[in-house]
Amino acid sequence: MEDGTFASPGYCGDTAADEAVQQWDTRNDCEVRQILDRIADKWSLLVIALLDQRSLRFTELRRRIDGISQRMLARTLRHLERDGLVSRTVHPTVPPRVDYALTPMGATLHETIRSLVAWTEEHQNAIAAARAAYDARVRAEKEAAEREAAERDSIAREALTALR
Repeated sequence: MEDGTFASPGYCGDTAADEAVQQWDTRNDCEVRQILDRIADKWSLLVIALLDQRSLRFTELRRRIDGISQRMLARTLRHLERDGLVSRTVHPTVPPRVDYALTPMGATLHETIRSLVAWTEEHQNAIAAARAAYDARVRAEKEAAEREAAERDSIAREALTALR
């Protein structure tokens, strides 16, 4: 194998330490990016958080997740099950009862999510202040650009009037 080529199309190993982020962030066939896309979407995060408390039936999950459609919940659960983060247990009753629970690997992911939520709570005021400062700066820049455009228009009108 040539130096610098990947072992397989989905291989995302480092070619150099400083290129690691660019590799998993830009390659469509990269497993790391696909996994991050899957577990970091809002529905997956909510499902994982709810299942950390206890196993739940589909309808219980749907009731607890505001705004999720039946189709999206089914799709999210199917993806999480495929990735080994959620287990699905069908009980042989009439009507059939299906329970969803976090797998041990899913429980470790919830620990990470909990850390992310804690970080967000700790920094939410600083983020709100940064957003307000950004919005004020953008608004001021827009107003300044509008004033400059109005000034240019005024100068152009005066020049046209002087030429007539």
